Amino acid sequence: MNDALYEHLVARKPRFTDTLIRIGIIIFLILVVIIGMTHLGSFIILIVAVLGFLTHTFIFAKLNVEYEYTLLNHDIDIDAIYSKSKRKKQLSFDFQKAEIIAPKNSHRIRSYQPEKTYDFTSGLPDAKVYAIMINIEAKRACVLVEPDQGMLDFIKPWMGSKIHFD
Repeated sequence: MNDALYEHLVARKPRFTDTLIRIGIIIFLILVVIIGMTHLGSFIILIVAVLGFLTHTFIFAKLNVEYEYTLLNHDIDIDAIYSKSKRKKQLSFDFQKAEIIAPKNSHRIRSYQPEKTYDFTSGLPDAKVYAIMINIEAKRACVLVEPDQGMLDFIKPWMGSKIHFD
């Protein structure tokens, strides 16, 4: 079998809300220590250590995200990788069924009105983001990806006139 495989990894930039969540949790834990010392004494340190471990494991880990695009022939799988250790499948589809693939700010995309938008990009303002307009679960969706040149070269033979670079 002659399967064609391509993988591309994009790290999401930390958002402002991520920073606010981290700061809020740290302030909360400090306040718990200060207030708890008056009522529970040094036992509060153990409680805060357990709370700190749980927040680090279940909340902070979800704030550090990378997206991996895996293309196998004309199928694309998009996974989120949290803290470089936990992987979760986000979306899979056949990109040959896409109506159009073009840069996010292209005039060719403006006429499409998606019901849902999936953003799997780094969030950097100077990033070259492409929009894939496709029907997912019987709804028109816009999937935002950040391909490199190798990924675009991989997709081009499969898509033909449906892919635009302007």
